[in-house]
Amino acid sequence: MSGRRDQHDAHPPTRTEPTLGDLDRLDAPPRAPSGDGLPQVSVEPRHPRGRTAAPASRSRRRGWLIPLLLLLVIAVFGALWLNQNRLRSMLPRTDFNTVLTQAQQALQDGRLDGQDGTSARELFQAAVALEPDNDRAREGLHQVGQAELAQADAALQAGHLDQAAQQAAVARELLGGGGDIDRLDRAISSAHASQVKTVDLVDQAQQALAAGKLDGADGAGALYQRVLRTDPGNAVAAHGLDQVGSALAVQARKALDAKDTDAANASIEQLAALQPNSGALPALRALQAQTRKQDDSALEATLKQGQDALRAGRVGGAGDDTALAHFQAALKLDPDNAQAKAGLGKVAQAMTVQANAAIDAGDTTQATKLLDQATALAPKSADLAAARARLGSAASQPATAAAGDDDEQAPATPAVLSPQQSAAVARLVQRAQEATKNGDIMMPPGDSAYDLYRSALAIDGNNDAALHGLQALPGQVEQQFNQALAAGKLKQADDMLANLAELAPGDAAQSALSDRLASAWLDQAEQQLARGDRVDAGQSLDHARKLAPNHPRVLDLTARLQGGQ
Repeated sequence: MSGRRDQHDAHPPTRTEPTLGDLDRLDAPPRAPSGDGLPQVSVEPRHPRGRTAAPASRSRRRGWLIPLLLLLVIAVFGALWLNQNRLRSMLPRTDFNTVLTQAQQALQDGRLDGQDGTSARELFQAAVALEPDNDRAREGLHQVGQAELAQADAALQAGHLDQAAQQAAVARELLGGGGDIDRLDRAISSAHASQVKTVDLVDQAQQALAAGKLDGADGAGALYQRVLRTDPGNAVAAHGLDQVGSALAVQARKALDAKDTDAANASIEQLAALQPNSGALPALRALQAQTRKQDDSALEATLKQGQDALRAGRVGGAGDDTALAHFQAALKLDPDNAQAKAGLGKVAQAMTVQANAAIDAGDTTQATKLLDQATALAPKSADLAAARARLGSAASQPATAAAGDDDEQAPATPAVLSPQQSAAVARLVQRAQEATKNGDIMMPPGDSAYDLYRSALAIDGNNDAALHGLQALPGQVEQQFNQALAAGKLKQADDMLANLAELAPGDAAQSALSDRLASAWLDQAEQQLARGDRVDAGQSLDHARKLAPNHPRVLDLTARLQGGQ
């Protein structure tokens, strides 16, 4: 440095405060230089970058914003309106939620309807009143209606018709109707009609009981049973049935005391059918068994007396010591007794033999008497039919006097048949033989072997082919019985046995055949029961019981079926 100082440094500078100058002149045009010693600055007007439009252009650009804002406002309000339920659920609703919770709890507890303000129906309705468009409240009322419908159905099944009708009406109010409610209303109406009918049946049963009419389809017992099937809880009908049971028990005891076994048995069986658990049944069954034992002893004695009289030749006639009288007395003790029926068949056979002897002796009067008695016992006997044919042929031919002084009658001259009659007899015999092969022994009427042979004998009572064919029918039937039994055709075997009983009553072989068929029916019943077919097993057992009522297997199988084993 030279040590010289600038001439301006000779005087120290004074401090000058900065100023902005005259702001009002910023936009004024430049002026001529002044004498303030500062440089002149010119300022250009400021414009936005890239925009050179005038203020009028800016106003046009701002005009489209207003419609856009209006559309946005409308969209916001629309969204709020459409989602008001969702938005409302986001807001605190203490009263509504409390009511809804209480309503749902009442529905769960089964308090569906009432008038104290605590039932599900009342609470859900209160919730709907607070918010009419709330889905949960409306759905709750629908659930109450469904619950009322279910309870109405249960009340109907229980027989509480008034309760069912009341609840069905509430369900209709809440659900607005529907197929289920219509069905329930129809069922209630039908039940009311049945109830009215039940009242009528009770009145009829009481009248029958008062008149002492206990059995039969229109008896007091059957009428009370019909009421209880419709209305199991009907106390009047139950009491009435007890009265019927007591009356039947009294009848049974009186009949047992009077030795009227049939009446006693009928009353006891009616009581067992009406009241299987009746307290009077055990004692009555014991008395019945005791009486039956006494009757069995008397029956055995009577049957023995009948057999003895038959062997002694006391077949029929006046008096009580004939075979006919004893076997008839046995049937009075036991109407279904097979030995007594067979005994009467033997009586008929014996009378037929005696009638044939009378025919041979020319005593047509005695023969007619004997055959009439035999017909009353065994109207379809083959031997009897043959004897009738012989009697008719003998009666149509007058006896010729024998030569000499004796009074004996010569045998009747056989009738001379025309060619047409002979041809008719031959055709009838041929048809009868074909019917026999086909098993048409006794049926159909007119075309059975039995009827065809009799028709042939009506023309020629001494026709050997017709007589032999008719008397051979029992053997043919027995053969067909064995074939049917071997093939398992038990019903056909039943028919053949019934035919044999008509054609040859009293035949000793029938007892063995009956036992064999009863065993076959029992075997079939066992198999059916093993398969669980209780209905068919019961029917097979009934067939066996008719053939052998006291068979041990019949009694055992009956107990198993009744016991449900």
